[in-house]
Amino acid sequence: MKTRKLGKGGLEVSELGFGCMGLSFPNAPTKEESIILIRSAVEHGITFFDTAQGYGKNELLVGEALEPLRKEVIIATKFGFKDGNVRFGLDSRPETIKAVAEASLKRLRTDVIDLFYQHRPDPNVPAEDVAGTVKDLIQEGKVKYFGLSEPTAENIKKAHAVLPITAVQSEYSMFYREPENEIIPILDQLGIGFVPFSPLGKGFLTGTIHANTIFEETDSRNFSPRFNKENREANQSLVDLIVAIAADKNITPAQIALGWLLAQQKFIVPIPGTSKLRRLQENTDAVNVILTTDELSKINSALSQIKITGERYPIQAQQTTGKK
Repeated sequence: MKTRKLGKGGLEVSELGFGCMGLSFPNAPTKEESIILIRSAVEHGITFFDTAQGYGKNELLVGEALEPLRKEVIIATKFGFKDGNVRFGLDSRPETIKAVAEASLKRLRTDVIDLFYQHRPDPNVPAEDVAGTVKDLIQEGKVKYFGLSEPTAENIKKAHAVLPITAVQSEYSMFYREPENEIIPILDQLGIGFVPFSPLGKGFLTGTIHANTIFEETDSRNFSPRFNKENREANQSLVDLIVAIAADKNITPAQIALGWLLAQQKFIVPIPGTSKLRRLQENTDAVNVILTTDELSKINSALSQIKITGERYPIQAQQTTGKK
């Protein structure tokens, strides 16, 4: 697998990363199975792994899985919620950031965090103070690079003026293209990498979900307005488009969705997650997808005619975390 550079500080990662959050969800594989999966990702050429304090016991899992391979990989984690619990609200006070860094180092079984993101902007803490605190951690040798997750353009400008941002993480896919309006242009301007999470639209872009799909009771998509039956039916035209393109190229819809993302900018590194080895192979094969300029133009033209309906998160989650 080829590599890509995030930011101007020299951080080089595999062109496709691995989002580990889902391995701590209900109905996730066992710990032993998850460790095998993470290590298999390394065997497939993935060197970039994403976790967070707010993902339950996920840092412990990632730390155990990657400890024998630590010199071969880049680990990103995040701070920014009270007691590491998304439901408790935001907390990016300097003292909290430093405490989280110490705790994450122990859980990850490492002496340095490669990429440390603020999980969500905290309206009670200036972006400059957040950047300054991470700058202190970098000077102490506990962190290497600084990132922001789902920031506004203004957050990016203010934080970057204090400490160069290496990467910004936000949702981005054919299913959610909002970052194209402000975020991607400013990242291009400032030389900051972009790490899209949910690059397969939480599974919607794989072509395996339709209006009559029934999710398991514990599936988080049950609580997303975007995934209610009416919106799935309204958004089916997007899936139909991707399935048709994939059939023409004799590859899978997921590979088209990831290949499209990789073709948008050289500083984009998607982090799809999966709990299945066969999906891991499918995802990593997407780095070999070649979309010509003409094909991309036709895809983007078709996408511009499709209106996606449904919010990403329920109102309660928007109020707690600022996510929409």
